[in-house]
Amino acid sequence: MKTSKLVMLVLLSAVVLTAGALGLRLYSNRAAASSESSAQPAGSEKQTPADLRIRAGEGQIKLAPDRPDGYNLLATAYMQKARETGDFRVNAKALAALEQSLRVAPDNYDAVKLHAKILLTYHRFEEALVEAGRARKQRPEDHDVYGALVDANVELGRYDAAVDAAQRMVDLRPDAPAYSRVAYLRELHGDAEGAVEAMSVAVKATDPRDPEAVAWARVQLGHALASLGQRAEAEREYDNALRVLPGYGAALTSKAHARAAAGDFDAAIEIYKQFDSHDARLALGDLYARLGRTQDAAREYEAFERAEHEAAARENDLGHLARFWADQGKNLDEAADIMRRERVRRGDIYTCDTLAWVLYKKGDLAAARQAIDEALRLGTRDAKINYHAGMIYQALGDPRRAARHLKLALEINPTFDVLQAEAARRALDSLNV
Repeated sequence: MKTSKLVMLVLLSAVVLTAGALGLRLYSNRAAASSESSAQPAGSEKQTPADLRIRAGEGQIKLAPDRPDGYNLLATAYMQKARETGDFRVNAKALAALEQSLRVAPDNYDAVKLHAKILLTYHRFEEALVEAGRARKQRPEDHDVYGALVDANVELGRYDAAVDAAQRMVDLRPDAPAYSRVAYLRELHGDAEGAVEAMSVAVKATDPRDPEAVAWARVQLGHALASLGQRAEAEREYDNALRVLPGYGAALTSKAHARAAAGDFDAAIEIYKQFDSHDARLALGDLYARLGRTQDAAREYEAFERAEHEAAARENDLGHLARFWADQGKNLDEAADIMRRERVRRGDIYTCDTLAWVLYKKGDLAAARQAIDEALRLGTRDAKINYHAGMIYQALGDPRRAARHLKLALEINPTFDVLQAEAARRALDSLNV
C-alpha cells in the first residue's frame, strides 16, 4: 500500500459534511468481520421504514408493471429489511425484484448498481465488481457506485484498488457512506485512531431520518473504539444504537459480545438466547464451554453446524464453518480443501488468516506460515490474526516472533475471544521470552 494514498484519505477527514442518506452498508468481514448480523429477537416485529418502502414498491409495480422503477424500489426496501432484521433470506426477494427489473429494462442504471450491491451480499465478489464497473461506465460521476467498487475490491484482497475507489468516492461526495469506507480501510491498515476519527464523521453525517442507518453507524463506531481498547466507550455506542433502533440485531449481538468481554457471561447468554441464528448459537456454545457446561455447549455447537451448513450454500460462504472446525480441531482435511479453494477465489487478509489457522491445526506449518504472513501484510490491528500468528510461530520454533504477536493480540483486546484469549495467555506464559 502506498503511504500517499492513505495520507490523502486521512487529510480528507477535515472536510465538513452535510447529512445524507446512507447507501449500501460496507459489506466486509469485520470482526468481523465475521458477520455479526443475527435475526431479530422474538417479539421485536413491528412496522419499520423498510416495511413502508416495501408497500410503496409493490404499489408502484401494480401501477406500472412494465417499468423498472417499482422493482428497484422494492429491491432497495428488501435489502434494508434484511439489514434491519439480520435475516439473510430476505435478500432473495431483493434479488428477484432486481432480476425482474433487468428483464423489463436490461440496462437501467439503478438496477445495475443495485445488482452489484446484492451480489456482494451473496459473496459473488468478482461478479459484483463487473456489475459495479458496468454501472460506473454509465455514470462515472455517481459517487455511490464507488462504494460497491470499494467493497468488492476489499473482499477480493485488492486493497490498492479499494483505496483508489474510496478516494474517488470521497472526492465526488464526502458523505457517510464514503467515510464509513475510509474508516474501514484505515482499520485494515492498522490506523485504529484514524478509523475512529472517520467513523465519528460518518455518524454525524448519517441521515437522522433513517434509524437503521444511524444504528448501523453507531455499531461500527463501537467496533472501531473497541479496536483501540476503549471497550466501555464501544459499549455505549451499542447502547446508543439500541436507543435509535430498539431490538436492532447487530447492536444487540455487539452488546452481548461486550458483556462477555467484561466477564458478565450471564448477561451475554441472556441476550444471545433471544436470537435464533447460527452466529448466536456459536457464541452461546463458546460461553457454555467457558463455563464448563459441556452438554449445553455441545448442543449449541451442533445447532450452529447444522444452521451453517444450510446457510453456506445460500450465502456462498463456507469460511465461517471452516474457522469453527479449525477452532474445534475437527474435519480439518475438509476445512483445508474449502479454504484452499476460497484462497484461489479471493485474497483478502481474513481468508488468508482462516487458511493459515486450518493449516496450523493440520500441522502443515510451512504453508501456515506463508498464509499468516499474507494475513499480516497490511499491519491490521486484529487480535485474532495476531493470536493465530503467535501460535503458528511458536510451533515453528520462533519464540520471539511468537511472543510479539501474542502480546499484540492481548494488547489490542485482552478478551478478544472467550476461549482463545485464555489460550493466548497460556501460550505466552510458556514462552518465557
